[in-house]
Amino acid sequence: MLTILRCIPILPRLAQYAGNSAGRRALKSLAGALFLLAVGCTGFREWVDNGFKVGPNYRKPPAPVASEWIDSKSKGVNVATQDLSGWWTAFNDPILNSLIEQAYQQNLTVRSAGTRILAARAQRNIAAGNLFPQTQQVAADYNHTQLSANVANVLPKRFFDDNLVGANLSWELDFWGRFRRGVEAADAVLDASIENYDDALVVLLSDVATTYVEIRVFQQRLQYVADNIAIQTQLTKAAEDRLTGGAGRKIDQGQQRSNLYDTLALREQFEIGLRQANDRLCVLLGIPVRDLLPELGIKDIPVMPPEVAVGMPADLLRRRPDLRRAERLVAAQSARIGIATSDLYPRISLIGALGYEAKNFSDLFESKSFFGTIGPSLRWDVLNYGRLVNGIREQDALFQTLVVDYQNAVLQAGREVEDAIVLFLRSQVQVRQLTVSANEAKIAATEAVTLSKDVRFDLNQAFVTSNFLVGQQDKLAQAQGNIALGFIQIYKALGGGWEIRLPQTQGVTP
Repeated sequence: MLTILRCIPILPRLAQYAGNSAGRRALKSLAGALFLLAVGCTGFREWVDNGFKVGPNYRKPPAPVASEWIDSKSKGVNVATQDLSGWWTAFNDPILNSLIEQAYQQNLTVRSAGTRILAARAQRNIAAGNLFPQTQQVAADYNHTQLSANVANVLPKRFFDDNLVGANLSWELDFWGRFRRGVEAADAVLDASIENYDDALVVLLSDVATTYVEIRVFQQRLQYVADNIAIQTQLTKAAEDRLTGGAGRKIDQGQQRSNLYDTLALREQFEIGLRQANDRLCVLLGIPVRDLLPELGIKDIPVMPPEVAVGMPADLLRRRPDLRRAERLVAAQSARIGIATSDLYPRISLIGALGYEAKNFSDLFESKSFFGTIGPSLRWDVLNYGRLVNGIREQDALFQTLVVDYQNAVLQAGREVEDAIVLFLRSQVQVRQLTVSANEAKIAATEAVTLSKDVRFDLNQAFVTSNFLVGQQDKLAQAQGNIALGFIQIYKALGGGWEIRLPQTQGVTP
């Protein structure tokens, strides 16, 4: 790029011809100068190969993706490529389907992302408009002038009017591709805004499903707590009855009462979590916060299918809108390097003006009042090359930054899928183990209630057993929820669901 400096000696001649009234000679000299610039400064072949544009042509950067998932050979993982557009239908829950549709129609974050598309589209059209005459103005002026009589050379007429109606045009030719690179950048930014909208949809749908599952998990945890409060209430009464009858100990009463009130406090904690999940869901639905529980009812934690379709890691590059957005931002920045590079070269313009001008308005539109001018113009920032070259370096550094950001986003996307897969698979194993543990703990606690009527039974065993039951049942509810949450996180990480905006979207059976 710095070889452009070799062409600087021709500037005086170009400047002279650009301002000369001999239009033909100026145009010939200008054409010859442009040929010298194209051949001697930029490399004629490179300039032509780039579509008569300076700066680099964009190439999609390489993306670091694994050849397969860690658990790709595990039971329950299907690596076949499948339609992920309606992954939430695997819940077989009409309530969730309705919530998803309502959120898509009303969520304000998605609506905001949509208006950004409109802004990006307008900016793209502005960039395209620069390919045409940049200045197109119609003017009409009236001036009444009074000149001073106390100047050195007094004009014979101190008072006069001037009327003018005309138009002027300035058209900077896109000889180096500056404006076309601008359109390239704007096109890529528009694409990125669309991908941002799709990414907002992916996040929204997964957030709605996640919040819905959390509500069902809290409802299950509250049901377990209610059952345990009933058990602990009986054990507390047994301890109090023994103490009243003279056969009990205060330590037994204290243990049972402490256990009971701890579980009562746990119920309040779950009520708080349930209400906060309800409030989050309202915001996701784009409605003022209100109690949705009467509409949602009480249902079990969703049971997910044992298998999930994940495809191959390379599929992420086309599935995930956020990765497509990051790649489009790289493309936009690549075009900006070309825009900065074009500043090294002269700007060639055609300038023209025409109109009518007369002292008296009645004479304004006579043929002899007509005036007009047209000619080429050349502007070249020849003494700013240090700044211009550093401007190119800045844009190139920003390009390299976005490339690294894109590659890092790909790595993070792969990690998110792996995390979700292991959560989905291992939670199923955990549920099977905790189900046995919770069932056995329930049997022990039930028997402890029965044995508590016998004063010879040590109530400390009842305390330990009932306290253990609370923990195991709560772990079971959370593990059951983690299966559903892992399922949701998998399809969020895979970029599924944005197709809901397409009219042909159909449900999928993962």
